[in-house]
Amino acid sequence: MAKLVVMEDKSLDTEFWKYVEIGSGLPPQTADNMLIAYAYFKQGTIGNNTHTRPHESSNVIETFKHDAWYRLQGMPKEEAMQKYIDTIKLLEKEGGE
Repeated sequence: MAKLVVMEDKSLDTEFWKYVEIGSGLPPQTADNMLIAYAYFKQGTIGNNTHTRPHESSNVIETFKHDAWYRLQGMPKEEAMQKYIDTIKLLEKEGGE
């Protein structure tokens, strides 16, 4: 049974990285869509955001990115990877901004 789980994880991992490549080739997206994809990517690859929140006045974009990722606190990596895949599939279907 453990082998099946490992195979499923490997399959998810393979599909995830496939969609990372697809995502990097998408036309320009809205800032909101980019933040969503970024947050799922970070949660799926690193896990919970343990970084200190940047001060808004120093870099607003980094603060938004930090906050988007932080909102996913506690989400399992596998779930975040699947949500990233689903997000990129949707963005691919919709096109750009």
